[in-house]
Amino acid sequence: MLGKLNCYLKRLGILLITAALIAGMAGCGPTPIQINDWYDLDAVRDNLDGSYILMNDLDSTTPGYEELAGPAANGGKGWQPIGGIHAHFTGTFDGHGHEIHDLFINRPDELGVALFVSVYSSGIIKDVGVVNVIITGDASVGSLVAINGGNVSNSYFSGSVIGYHSVGGLVGVNLVEVNYDGTVSDSYSTGNVNGQDDVGGLVGSNHGTVSYSYSTGGVTGNELVGGLVGDNREGTLSYCYSIASVTGYAGVGGLAGYSDGTVSNSYSSGNVAGDWGVGGLVANNGLDGTVSNCYSTGSVTGEDDVGGLVGSNSDTVDNSYSTGNVTGNSNVGGLIGYNWTGGTVSNSFWDIETSGQATSDGGTGNNTTEMQDITTFSLAGWNIIAVGGSGERNPVYIWNIVNNVTYPFLSWQP
Repeated sequence: MLGKLNCYLKRLGILLITAALIAGMAGCGPTPIQINDWYDLDAVRDNLDGSYILMNDLDSTTPGYEELAGPAANGGKGWQPIGGIHAHFTGTFDGHGHEIHDLFINRPDELGVALFVSVYSSGIIKDVGVVNVIITGDASVGSLVAINGGNVSNSYFSGSVIGYHSVGGLVGVNLVEVNYDGTVSDSYSTGNVNGQDDVGGLVGSNHGTVSYSYSTGGVTGNELVGGLVGDNREGTLSYCYSIASVTGYAGVGGLAGYSDGTVSNSYSSGNVAGDWGVGGLVANNGLDGTVSNCYSTGSVTGEDDVGGLVGSNSDTVDNSYSTGNVTGNSNVGGLIGYNWTGGTVSNSFWDIETSGQATSDGGTGNNTTEMQDITTFSLAGWNIIAVGGSGERNPVYIWNIVNNVTYPFLSWQP
């Protein structure tokens, strides 16, 4: 009798577990629509609030490429971007770790040029690479998303993106409006980006949040040109870095060309060259702009307002440093080129030996030995601790240093 009761209870338990699993699955939302070829990808435009999953890589050998995404498609214009300026993607696109190769777009007179035109509100693009792409547009140009008011994460770009205004390797414009909060996270760019103004290796114009992301390619433009972001207009950059080489005319920075937002816990190491307003990290730190817990190590070359960390500063720079060689003709500084009235620089340093500059319009100059001594920074109130080797990290502190061996480095960085 006891054996039969145990058997009954076991069967009842199995039935209850099965029912719970079914109920749980029912609450997970609709089954994502599978994308296996270019025809499936093209069909996304017919249901902009759908849920999609990429099942495999797409490339020039995948069905539908020549008709939809190659150089001969659409009369030589290539891929027609999904959606429009007023037709936003609000669904979910999960790349599932796969890549979209060989995408070709040639629309030099069009606004909103990328794989997707606009992603807004609840729209999510994640876990996808756009690789070996060639994309040309006018304004708001990127490889993955032209205008993002949703969430882009764990995605990357390689190839070439060319445009005029708000041109980024992955995203053209990352914006914030009512009910829209654009975020780009855990993403990177290794391709080349070329434009006129607001040109960035990852994002052209940022009004939202960019975090845990980086850029390594070449970035070329005219005004407001940055290794990661061209124009950080009231946006936030944090836990980011760039080793991209950056070239432009005015407002040229290793990480950002212009910023009146927040730049924190970030660094740049690429070489920067321009004319006016050139900085190893940020070219122009505007009113309400804050640069904190950052550093730059690349060489900086310009004519006027040239600084190892910031070319011109109108607000706040603190707990930061630079070591790169700095050359220019006027308003040239090892750390800050020109500090406007009201601008403050505190607890920040530059290496007078490696920079070749004995002066700066803000900050404290030290020799290399002092710049690699933890005491220099701990006495300034930095959140810093010594570690045993350059490969070690103590994430409890913002800054780590191998005392008397390295400059300070951020505990999160690779």
